[in-house]
Amino acid sequence: MSSTTGSAAAEFARRQQSPLQRVQGLLHKRPWLSPLFLLFVAFLAFFIATPTFLTPSSMGILLQQTAVVAALAVGQTIVILTAGIDLSVGAIMVLSMMVMASLARDGGMPGLLALLIGVALATLAGLVNGLLVTRINLPPFIVTLGTLSIFTAIALLYSGGESIQAEHLPRLLNFLGEGFGIGSFRLTWGIVVVVLMYAVMAFVLSQTAWGRYVYAVGDDAESSRLSGVPSRRILLGVYTVAGLIYGLAAWILIGRAGAATPNAVPDANLASITAVVIGGTSLFGGRGRLIGTLIGALIVQTFSFGLSQLGVNQQWRYLATGVLVVVAVAIDQWIRKVKA
Repeated sequence: MSSTTGSAAAEFARRQQSPLQRVQGLLHKRPWLSPLFLLFVAFLAFFIATPTFLTPSSMGILLQQTAVVAALAVGQTIVILTAGIDLSVGAIMVLSMMVMASLARDGGMPGLLALLIGVALATLAGLVNGLLVTRINLPPFIVTLGTLSIFTAIALLYSGGESIQAEHLPRLLNFLGEGFGIGSFRLTWGIVVVVLMYAVMAFVLSQTAWGRYVYAVGDDAESSRLSGVPSRRILLGVYTVAGLIYGLAAWILIGRAGAATPNAVPDANLASITAVVIGGTSLFGGRGRLIGTLIGALIVQTFSFGLSQLGVNQQWRYLATGVLVVVAVAIDQWIRKVKA
């Protein structure tokens, strides 16, 4: 009897909601819906503005350009899910890339060993971030702002500021830039690796205890600790896994760029954070899905690629990205106010 009364009350409350409140509630349950709608609108707008936008060759290029940002955004997502932020993503990726490329340059070291060392170094860098956050209790923003400069300086000092072209590297390090074509539509193995990364991490976050703990820590770290969740260990694991992902992103970047350069992807930090926020992951932690992050990465690159095809100046593209971030955060704040 009580359950029937409760369901009737819930149904009555739902009917009393305005259409806007219903949309707000729907987006609270499925935060990836709003970026999906934005992606559809962006595709439609650029297709109308320039018919060459939706051609198979253009779509192949768009996906290739999205791969690196999408890879970095996987690590950024799990960090932001814990109510943290990582400003060192680009620096860790570049450091890892320069180390693996320098070690393997002109046959100096087998490609597989150089790759493993580079990825291990990125994992270690993520571990350093995690230790500073969990053991010294420093805010993630301050920690990663500091390590951004540290890792960038190490990369520049180690490489001497010099780029290493693809012809000086073993095929393994360039492999993810290769691919296969379906007519004029071309996919690289780097895109395949990114899709696999999303599939694996989505499974981990949704189907494992570790993933549930990540959401719990982001929702309320103190309550989680009191409930028996090893909050510090989970946070340390999050930053370490994020470092591993940045190392894989370094490998993808070498294949995509056809070279290893210390000045690669200067806007990596902003692009990865933008992708995560636009994708519906809350900056306050505890809410978000990787599918939204993937859509967010596509939105970021779609705007950049589409505006580039229209001949829009680079400064205006940065402006568009900034507007996207502000709008996404404003929508997130609005969605968080939904009444249970």
